[in-house]
Amino acid sequence: MIPADDQPSLFAEPPEPVRAPEVAAAGAPLAARMRPRKLAEVVGQDHLLKAGSLLPRLVAQNRFGSLLFYGPPGCGKTSIAEAIAHETKSRFVRINAVMSNVAELREILAAARRRPEARTILFIDELHRFNKSQQDLLLPDVEAGSVRLIGATTHNPGFYVNPPLLSRSHLFRLEPLAPAAIAGVLRAALADRERGLGPHGCTAEDKILADLAVLCDGDLRRALNALEVLVLGLPEKSAVTSAELEVFARERRIRYDADEDEHYDTISAFIKSCRGSDPDAAMYWLAKMLAGGEDPRFIARRLVILASEDVGLADAQALPLAVAAHHACDFIGLPEAELTLAHATLYIATAPKSNSATLALGEAHAALKNAPVQSVPLPLRDKSGEASKQAGHGKGYAYSHDYPENISGQDYLEKPLALYAPKAAGAEAVIAERLARWKKLKTGSVPR
Repeated sequence: MIPADDQPSLFAEPPEPVRAPEVAAAGAPLAARMRPRKLAEVVGQDHLLKAGSLLPRLVAQNRFGSLLFYGPPGCGKTSIAEAIAHETKSRFVRINAVMSNVAELREILAAARRRPEARTILFIDELHRFNKSQQDLLLPDVEAGSVRLIGATTHNPGFYVNPPLLSRSHLFRLEPLAPAAIAGVLRAALADRERGLGPHGCTAEDKILADLAVLCDGDLRRALNALEVLVLGLPEKSAVTSAELEVFARERRIRYDADEDEHYDTISAFIKSCRGSDPDAAMYWLAKMLAGGEDPRFIARRLVILASEDVGLADAQALPLAVAAHHACDFIGLPEAELTLAHATLYIATAPKSNSATLALGEAHAALKNAPVQSVPLPLRDKSGEASKQAGHGKGYAYSHDYPENISGQDYLEKPLALYAPKAAGAEAVIAERLARWKKLKTGSVPR
């Protein structure tokens, strides 16, 4: 039986795709209608599109190969792809990796091979959703130049795009749009009578548009569609006011994709803020994770790790506090557990820091790896059983409690090593002083 994805199509050739349109259909969302028609109309990506940059030069000469656009939602990946197709008069085929399958992909590639003069651009949205075999299917035609691939992804291509495909493509990173850039497009959309909201005659003060832009977190598509909803909910020739914006603000969702790039980037910022003793930044990233729907137990686990990795003996109370916070998240649950996480976050962010436990463990692992494994000295071996006693196990062991300050002077390794280096931070400064005195006691340089 032929797998569903590999069944032949009923059509000998897929329907001819339409090039990037000049104007989207009247019923399309505002974001689609206002899509840039050429690269010069794309806003907010000056680091890629300013005059003389690599991408505009490649497009102007129509000499580009495959391109990968990596960036957050609504930053212009699709707009740039369509503008490139329009400016180079290329045949433009657009698919979404979520909806496509192997059979469709094979048909598209076969059609492109039959029409080399059309210079087909295959735009794959959400390229990271293709599995390895689907991405590998693209390689022969990308390498032969039968199609010019433009892939768009919100995920780090280094993790989600096959290395062979990545190596055959120019990678361009797009940034979230600045609020000022978004506000400018919103202003143009309000006035545009051909593609925008001009026929409604609605107005908005600059501050309202700026506030809406801020609420949309660098996502121009979201901002345009939000503006359209606000305008369509008003009588013609009305003004969009803060009252309408407040309704949108209450429904605002933080851009935060669990188990994806935003998840890893935000927890990384949270960890580094706690390690860097910045309680304000740590609380901000904590709030973002909670607003985005992050599992509170995941945050609590990171706090437990931080307590040993970065606070350690400088404040030994950090670890039991973090463990208690993790336990509380289980039996309290949200939203009250947010307070517990805030408590533990502030404690760890403001605690004195020491990574001596991390470093000491690393030194111990290195000693095991780089030198012969030491045998346990005879005085330290277990002397249970007659055979052990006859072998001399435990003989010569000096019981520490029989000596002043519990320092017998005995060695506990065949070849003594210096693995732990206490830091002069918080409570560990006292430990450093204590160890220094014990060292002197052991060598006999101070009286017992």
